[in-house]
Amino acid sequence: MTTREAGSQVGILPSVVLFTDGACSGNPGPGGWAYLLRHPTTGKEKIGSGGLPLTTNNQMELSAVIQGLSALRTRSRVDIVTDSTYVAKGAQEWMPGWKRNGWRRKEKNSWKPVKNVELWQELDALLAKHQVRFTIIKGHSGHPENERCDELAVAAAARFKTAAPLPPSAEAPGTAV
Repeated sequence: MTTREAGSQVGILPSVVLFTDGACSGNPGPGGWAYLLRHPTTGKEKIGSGGLPLTTNNQMELSAVIQGLSALRTRSRVDIVTDSTYVAKGAQEWMPGWKRNGWRRKEKNSWKPVKNVELWQELDALLAKHQVRFTIIKGHSGHPENERCDELAVAAAARFKTAAPLPPSAEAPGTAV
């Protein structure tokens, strides 16, 4: 378990658990994301899912966390539970270096732009609003909330399998379930 905490505030922040998953049929291909936000004391839940007709699994994993954090109305303490090492390590270990280097990463002997930089920058802005801890779990291992998010993400991706691609102006970031 690792932690990335942004900012400090006197007082107690509301606490939530954010479960996320992304899915892609082909990589790239039609993809979906899903999140489940749960208030640990009351058990109250909020679920969201959506997708894109042509995307990658990493983009959907990032989108799940972005959409889940975007659903929060107030600064909160957020435990993010994900099966994506890419998202968790990226947010905690790699992002500080990318930012120092102008959102570039070293590849062999040259600088390359960070892949999915727009999503990483959006996630960075959201992480700065909350106190966040990432927990990486093994995917498809029977974790109930991860399995639920996986089902929702796969269903969201399936909506794009037979549908004609939407024009860019019609693509929505997702719909609440």
